[in-house]
Amino acid sequence: MITDNQVRRLRRLMQTERTLSSSSAKAGMDEKTARKYIRLDKLPGELKVEHTWRTREDPFEEVWDEVRSQLEDNPGLEAKTLFDYLQRKYKDHFSDGQLRTLQRRIKSWRALEGPPKEVFFPQEHKPGRLSQSDFTHMDDLGITIGGERFNHMLYHFVLTYSNWEAGTICFSESFESLSEGLQDALWELGGVPHIHQTDRLSAGVQKTTSPEEFTQRYNGLLKHYGLQGRKIQTGKANENGDIEQRHNRFKRAVKQSLMLRGSRDFINREEYGQFLKKLFMQLNSGRRNRFEEELKVLRRLPKCRLDSCKRLQVKVGPSSTIRVNHNVYSVNSRLIGESIKIRLYAEHLELWYAQRCIEKIPRLRGERKHHIQYRHIIDWLVRKPGAFENYRYREDLFPTHRFRVAYDFLKRSNPNRANKEYLKILHLAARENELLVDAALDFLIDKEKAITIEAVEALVKSEQKITSAKDVCIDEVDIKAYDALIEERMVV
Repeated sequence: MITDNQVRRLRRLMQTERTLSSSSAKAGMDEKTARKYIRLDKLPGELKVEHTWRTREDPFEEVWDEVRSQLEDNPGLEAKTLFDYLQRKYKDHFSDGQLRTLQRRIKSWRALEGPPKEVFFPQEHKPGRLSQSDFTHMDDLGITIGGERFNHMLYHFVLTYSNWEAGTICFSESFESLSEGLQDALWELGGVPHIHQTDRLSAGVQKTTSPEEFTQRYNGLLKHYGLQGRKIQTGKANENGDIEQRHNRFKRAVKQSLMLRGSRDFINREEYGQFLKKLFMQLNSGRRNRFEEELKVLRRLPKCRLDSCKRLQVKVGPSSTIRVNHNVYSVNSRLIGESIKIRLYAEHLELWYAQRCIEKIPRLRGERKHHIQYRHIIDWLVRKPGAFENYRYREDLFPTHRFRVAYDFLKRSNPNRANKEYLKILHLAARENELLVDAALDFLIDKEKAITIEAVEALVKSEQKITSAKDVCIDEVDIKAYDALIEERMVV
């Protein structure tokens, strides 16, 4: 087979050799073949005929019109789905090995005759113009706080030009979480971009009483910072592509940092927050040049932050409880019948009465949950011990597992007086000190002694330190002892 290089060499030799026969011989071809390529003045590759014919019969030729009709009606059908359909309809006609043939033919149809595909248009980002944000779940990272699993989310903010990013730990896609996260990012940034782009914020809308309320509060937040709000189209997550990419890359960076750290467990939430903050600083340090370009065109921050809370006014019911965002919270029984103001933040709620904040309560996550503080109701519950047996929120009145163990012991030893005796112990915890009462119960349980209000009160009021078999005392280590051992070894 003659190659293009042989014909090129023949043409060069024709300039120096006297005869065609010597030129063709040196080019490695027959004289007749050489004469052919000189006459055609083309290379062998240019004479090659394109392979446009089938080498074997198409097994789907008879049913192709049916397949094409189904593809035109529903272009999203996969080749495997259509192949299974054909096998069911035409039994013993198609073998499993012919699936690949159908896949190639459908692929060619889609490229030549199918519907046009969505086109993605690369965007040119300008400094200080566009920011994007979204929530992302962090549960799959396996973070634990004090050995217990820490399920949480991250409000993630990014500038699309420099990829400068920041994040805030949160637990739901509520407006309060969005407001706090966005404001944290802007104040850390030290300026305000022109546009803030999000998804449709459907989760945040569902957590308010009405979409109009959410829109009003969100627009108020944007107006406070002079931001122009922009939302992506429904189902078009790619329009928020920068933040989606940053989600994946940031979580990958977190995983790598956790591997280097050697542990996914943190002493407390503050330590974990510092871990994330340090990681954000490390990631942003490599974007300094483009970030400085953004800083030059960012607008000024307002004089102060906007409260990231929802303000409500509720009336305390006869059970000394209030209902906030479909959850039940107890308040001091003195407030029964009074209207109090609630400031609902992302992670806690404040109770205001007579222009004064009287209490802060952790915010419950989700709906149809309850947070009953025994100190709010124990004064009256101890007067009505019979109400304890079937109290709807009774499980909230066991501050620790030792209180529960003590109650079970009382139910076994003296069922008739168990409720009254336990409520007296709980009342003692409210009056004196819950930790001391808990330690006293631990001591009595450990020593297998009878649990009574008298025994607990005696231990609480005694000046003797209550210890149990589980308490371990470790003397302070003297480092000098190790230095002495090293010196002795060096001498030997």
